[in-house]
Amino acid sequence: MATSIHPTAVVDPAARLGEGVFIGPFCVVGPAVELGDRVTLHSHVVVEGRTRIGEGTVVFPFASLGHPPQDLKYKGEPSELVIGRNNRIREHVTMNPGTEGGGMLTSVGDGGLFMVGVHVGHDCRVGDGVIFANNATLGGHVVVGDFVVLGGLSAVHQFVRIGAHAMIGGMTGVEADVIPFGLVKGERGHLAGLNLVGLERRGFPKEEVAALRTAFRQLFSGERTLAERREQVAGSFPDSRLVSEILGFLDERTHRALTLPR
Repeated sequence: MATSIHPTAVVDPAARLGEGVFIGPFCVVGPAVELGDRVTLHSHVVVEGRTRIGEGTVVFPFASLGHPPQDLKYKGEPSELVIGRNNRIREHVTMNPGTEGGGMLTSVGDGGLFMVGVHVGHDCRVGDGVIFANNATLGGHVVVGDFVVLGGLSAVHQFVRIGAHAMIGGMTGVEADVIPFGLVKGERGHLAGLNLVGLERRGFPKEEVAALRTAFRQLFSGERTLAERREQVAGSFPDSRLVSEILGFLDERTHRALTLPR
């Protein structure tokens, strides 16, 4: 498959381009950029820095990928932005590389949809199959699991973790960790339940979802401490993979608080 570069595009000769790459009008591609096979850059896309984009990813006009992080501590260190395969990156999306304080890497998985105006901050780790709706924003050092959905105009505080299959409602501010499969909504996000629609869409068996719902109620209600309720749930559901994922997430808690029900 032949690579196609529009005459008005500016592509540094040192950039590495795979087979079947399409670079449209007025795009700019820097010298340390690597584009995998069949990557498409529609018009006016800018890719700079040490940025790798995986095969089959499509980037729409006015996206800016790989420019220096919005972090005053950044001193020009040779950090990276690595974007996986078969992503759709829509207009005006911005993704920044990592910093020395965060492992020198921002990574995005495979098969994600990043709608208009999404921002992925420095040192973030984003999983596979995510959907970020218009103007969803990640602060620095955020970890997002596989198949997470961020609603439009939502904002995630720096260093927060969002577990796999969680759903964040539109216009929600997330300032604490979110359990896997959780549903969070509100001006300042609170845990409103489980992402049951997402669980159904991903094909989880009904009996496993039923066990997860029971475990959720036991974990987040009652008079005892969360640690005590966690031990009770672990004993009641020793063979549930979904419950185990939530408990494992709790065991890995960082200095960020946990988003809880009201």
